Amino acid sequence: MAKDARRELPSVDALLRSDPGRRATGRLGRLLLKSAITDVLADARAEAADGRAPGPDDVLLARAFQQASRVVTGLSPMINATGVVLHTNLGRAPLPEAAIRAVDRVARGYSDLELDRATGQRGKRATRAERLLVALTGAEDAFVVNNCAAALLLALSALAKGKQVLVSRGELIEIGGEFRIPDIMAASGTKLVEVGTTNRTRVTDYRSALTPRTGAILKVHPSNYRVVGFTASASGQELAELAAKNGVPFLYDVGSGLLRGGHGMPPEEPSVADALADGAGLVTFSGDKLLGGPQAGCIVGRADLVGRLKRHPIARAMRVDKLQVAALEQVLVLHATSRRDELPVARMIREPATSVHARAARLAQALDGDLEGAHVVKSESAVGGGSAPGTTMPSWGVRLTVADPPAFAARLRVGSPAAICRVEREAVVFDARTVTDEEVPHLTRAIQYALEGDDLVED
Repeated sequence: MAKDARRELPSVDALLRSDPGRRATGRLGRLLLKSAITDVLADARAEAADGRAPGPDDVLLARAFQQASRVVTGLSPMINATGVVLHTNLGRAPLPEAAIRAVDRVARGYSDLELDRATGQRGKRATRAERLLVALTGAEDAFVVNNCAAALLLALSALAKGKQVLVSRGELIEIGGEFRIPDIMAASGTKLVEVGTTNRTRVTDYRSALTPRTGAILKVHPSNYRVVGFTASASGQELAELAAKNGVPFLYDVGSGLLRGGHGMPPEEPSVADALADGAGLVTFSGDKLLGGPQAGCIVGRADLVGRLKRHPIARAMRVDKLQVAALEQVLVLHATSRRDELPVARMIREPATSVHARAARLAQALDGDLEGAHVVKSESAVGGGSAPGTTMPSWGVRLTVADPPAFAARLRVGSPAAICRVEREAVVFDARTVTDEEVPHLTRAIQYALEGDDLVED
């Protein structure tokens, strides 16, 4: 009878008591290391059950050390050479220097987060940001919560719980992490009523679906895809008029956080100001997309509706913390004082292709000292992050042909400095639009480190 390899595996305590285990305990902590070893041994038992050799003790310990070290290290900076400006996996919008300084200032000590300094009484935590939002959008009132999904959930819960909400079938979107509009609506206690079809929905479809049980009309901008061809959709103005005639609120989730049209965005990308001008009662949008700030959910609109949201019991569960508030205030100040060029997102989107080409050339030249075959190539960048779907910007990058592109990209991601690029068949491409001038020497070093384990293939 064959010996069960699982019986040969060491115990958690045996690995902890080993010399390498004791040395690592001082650096990583016994509880974290024990948890990592437990996970690694569970994987090893599964491998053994499948007939695969789990490896010697030192290999198992090495896996546990690596897993625990990643936890201790925490979030790590990444050089984004993908060309996707608002990369969700990389944290979306990089903050401007003014916001970084504000976060640093507030994080180091106490602040007047919920203190009215004039009266000495308790204040509201996002008052300044909300006043800025009112000034920037022309809304009657504003409210800030921790993200846009929370903003929509709160709006639906406060205004239409137990009632029907009309939504076009073409707007039942899925956002990141498999969260879907129907799921958010179910969680809010509202009943979804689908109107129209996937590609064509008219205002008459909404009118036909109205009943005494209708609690709201919801319009959702399909911010991460685009339907083209034989299409039709009801305008915000049409839906606002219909909602007003029937005494129900009209909610518009524009998503991307474009305060006003223009700024290099396509005309079909809805702006907050336009949505309000069309008559929306409430408009919700993200803080970390085209707004260029931290994660936040911004709600602007009629004072009576916003007031109901602020008084709702779940509003406290969705509030922003002091670091978000500090960063958001400064980002909104940049918008209010016409200093949008200080926002990294705005700079990257609007940067001329000629200056992107110059940066790509500097990267290629820096690499050419150690290798041949770093070629400047045309590229296309995307806004990303659920904003301006299908919109690309002409860009330039550096192309390297390597023996194993996926393996090279993996080494690049775990290196120091860490970077992420695009893998294109037999090559890797570094799009220079999302790489800053200051990052070029660091990216050069990261590429050189990654190349130590791979051979360059000459064209």
